[in-house]
Amino acid sequence: MTKAKFIKFIIASILAIVALFLPYESLGFDAASPMGILNPLEIRVIGVFVMAALFWILQPFPIWSTSVLVIVLMIVTMSDSSLTPFRVDGVTMISHKSIMATFANPIIMLFLGGFFLAAAATKYKMDLNLARVLLKPFGKNPKFVLLGLMLITAVFSMFMSNTATAAMMLAILAPVLKLFEPDDRGKAAFALAIPLGANIGGMGTPIGTPPNAIALGALNDAVARGDLVANPVTFGQWMAFGIPYVIILMVVAWILLLKIYPIKMKEMVLNIEGAGKFDTSPKAIIVYITFVLCVILWVTGKNVHGINDNAIAMIPMAVFALTGVITKKDLNAMSWDVLWLVAGGFALGVGLNATGLAAHLIKTIPFASWSPLALMIGCGIICLFMANFMSHTSTATLLVPILCAVGIACQDNLVGLGGVTALLVSVAFASSLGMSLPISTPPNALAHATGYTDTRGMAITGVVMGILGLVVSWIMMIFLAKVNFFGTPVPKAAEAAPATPVAAEKVVEAPAAAAVDSTVSVPADSAAVAADSTVAVSADTTAKVEVTDSAAAK
Repeated sequence: MTKAKFIKFIIASILAIVALFLPYESLGFDAASPMGILNPLEIRVIGVFVMAALFWILQPFPIWSTSVLVIVLMIVTMSDSSLTPFRVDGVTMISHKSIMATFANPIIMLFLGGFFLAAAATKYKMDLNLARVLLKPFGKNPKFVLLGLMLITAVFSMFMSNTATAAMMLAILAPVLKLFEPDDRGKAAFALAIPLGANIGGMGTPIGTPPNAIALGALNDAVARGDLVANPVTFGQWMAFGIPYVIILMVVAWILLLKIYPIKMKEMVLNIEGAGKFDTSPKAIIVYITFVLCVILWVTGKNVHGINDNAIAMIPMAVFALTGVITKKDLNAMSWDVLWLVAGGFALGVGLNATGLAAHLIKTIPFASWSPLALMIGCGIICLFMANFMSHTSTATLLVPILCAVGIACQDNLVGLGGVTALLVSVAFASSLGMSLPISTPPNALAHATGYTDTRGMAITGVVMGILGLVVSWIMMIFLAKVNFFGTPVPKAAEAAPATPVAAEKVVEAPAAAAVDSTVSVPADSAAVAADSTVAVSADTTAKVEVTDSAAAK
């Protein structure tokens, strides 16, 4: 560890310890206030959160190792398997299984399946040959070749990591950049086109970039907990609005690059080194078929074939492992650090919700009184600002659990904008739009390293695309809400009164889904409910009755 990193570590650690011993009661968290008293577990979550945020921002350690530390600290200090001195009487400890399960969250499996597809495509040169084929229609005019490069980069980054895509496309582009005259600023446009295409293209699918997966994971967890009654976005639904969004930003970015960096070259031929005929070996054919099958299954959706998006991602894992397409060496080379980083974010979300800290923090700010548009704009601006100075994944990992809790607390207000789903989708996009500096994202750093870009041009395009991207995402969310794309968000039901069995011989516990399906609204003075039922009646004038009979239980 260098001296600078050691100083950062000491500063972050001291601030995290200070967070543990702040006088929260004097800050309004007391028995007399609506917010109530923070219990020891909630205070520990605050301390871990502060530590994680500072470690991710200052980076005294690799960001993925911070996520691992978060999970370990939560297990040994807050879980039902924690060290004895950390046990708290009268407070329910977090289940250690729920914390460990973040390593195998379904979204982690979705991402891992994407890694398998990307590794196989690269290994059998499917990416290079697709680039060769897809660039042909754009001809030899440099302006249209530039557009083609951006679009092809965007397509690849929808299924591969943005960094890997940028590295591959810059390698393809390297011989071409040498063809430009010294005074031709067009070479900067071509160099910047790659990070723009990679950063924007990743927003097109749930596996394109970690912020997308983090937002989906938070949504799925909220639905599973019963905090949110909504239909999570499927892979196909995400592509239905993500790809048009990407195309709009791609065209704007292309025009912007041509304005900032006029191209003098009149004609160019793009030769892709390493590309040739498509590999027709048995293993390559397996890769092609599996890739197409997964995309078709993701696009058509669960309602057509019945397979969950996360389960589909496991198909290439099994196929490629059994057929030898992906070997142990390939497996070791995958970006496991990204998966561990995302898992740390999920663990923070578990801590925020399981301890009740999220509910406590939400009460400190009157979010419910904010207009839904102000809430969405405020969250987007915060995410965009942070994403320019720290990694996109770290930004989403840090903010999504908090903003998800905020959205759930204000979900009635957000109905007109598509509910919590629309809020988190726009936040995921905002996290990916930070690209105004060389340090903002690895594709930017790779492009800057070529020596053909300049920080001024990168800053101008990054700021313009960031602001425009936010505005387009908000307009898109409003439009999707108007056409009821996300379904009708159901406001969280009021707390029900204690269940009162009526002439019941027995009470049968049914699966949660059955209970939801059989929920009906009846007048409060309804005469009777059939026997063999469990009835929960709220105090409102219109009661909500949940009927769970023995048939439903079966």
